[in-house]
Amino acid sequence: MMAYKTLGEVANYINGRAFKPTEWESNGLPIIRIQNLNNPSAEYNYTQHKYDEKFLVRSGDLLFAWSASLGAFIWHGSDAWLNQHIFKVVPHEMIDKKYLYYFLIQVIDELYSKTHGSGMVHITITPFKATPIALPPLPEQHRIVARIESLFEKLDHARELVQSALDSFETRKASILHKAFTGELTAKWREKNGVGIESWKIIPLSQLAHIQTGLAKGKKNTKRTIQMPYLRVANVQDGYLDLAEIKTISVEENKVDRYILQQEDVLFTEGGDFDKLGRGAVWQSEIEPCLHQNHVFAVRPDQSTLNAFYLAYLAGSQYGKNYFLSCSKQTTNLASINSTQLKAFPVLCPQIKEQQEIICVLTRLIKKEQQAKDQLEPILDQIDMMKKSILARAFRGELGTNDPSEESAMELLKNL
Repeated sequence: MMAYKTLGEVANYINGRAFKPTEWESNGLPIIRIQNLNNPSAEYNYTQHKYDEKFLVRSGDLLFAWSASLGAFIWHGSDAWLNQHIFKVVPHEMIDKKYLYYFLIQVIDELYSKTHGSGMVHITITPFKATPIALPPLPEQHRIVARIESLFEKLDHARELVQSALDSFETRKASILHKAFTGELTAKWREKNGVGIESWKIIPLSQLAHIQTGLAKGKKNTKRTIQMPYLRVANVQDGYLDLAEIKTISVEENKVDRYILQQEDVLFTEGGDFDKLGRGAVWQSEIEPCLHQNHVFAVRPDQSTLNAFYLAYLAGSQYGKNYFLSCSKQTTNLASINSTQLKAFPVLCPQIKEQQEIICVLTRLIKKEQQAKDQLEPILDQIDMMKKSILARAFRGELGTNDPSEESAMELLKNL
């Protein structure tokens, strides 16, 4: 028979100390804050002072964050001091520490339903301690923990394999683009069509396309204006457009033609994160009519000499990224380019028919890679769901770990 207790009956919960910023130092023992639990690479604060032993955390201690983001953790670091909003959980003899740890993970959603506040939610000690917990005999708890960890080990191995495959997607894509823009991808096409690699030229973008800066927002308009949708930097991603949120802008009627986007314009961002600088995406008239703001350049290729999709792929390759980073103005985490630098972009320019062949091959190969990625990504969610299912079954006694020959947990509790 399964016995039930409450969280308050199976452990003591010691809240961390309210450390003040004035107590932070650059060395000493680390101070564990919630961000350090959620993100192991987050920066620590330190202190050389000594405090009450109850606030000291040692490797193997069980912790529970009860504010902002709820979560259970086993501490694997060196000795450290515990900050407020985190409990140090000290289990009683009747319960296995890891059994309690996995149970806390399993009831996180239930505990969230008992939280207060908006934004930075928290759970108070009374409803937390009142949460019921199934308590089988200790040997059964040990077996449940062993079974959970055996199943989790297999799932974690599967997750590593899936994540490794997903992480290699960008590497494989970069390799494909490298082959495209070194001529390797279309070597057989050139041989078949009697074209040599010497047909490839390096030509400044300004000689192959018209480059238009965008409409500045915020200027006072004295003439008749209309409201029109427009693209911002946030809409232009690396190789694609995010059109989930389109805003409007006031523009003078006589300037609409100057800033209106046309089919197969290639959009470049003026600035942003290092890895997104210069990103190019092809406009395919998804919204008509539509303008672009001044931080987004619209590049209109001469279609007889430069394919729009070829230019977008080239800009997104390592070749393109290297160029934009080499000439950009850089500040902390951000970089920017101007129209002069964009106009000088040295386009690797084969004949237009070879550009079209490159696009045909690239589209097929990258689509195949993307399909594989799309099939893998849901598996990560499935693994998380399987872990939740395992924990739910574990605390319903459905993992096949019970031993009928052992004394009932109810009888054991009578003697405590």
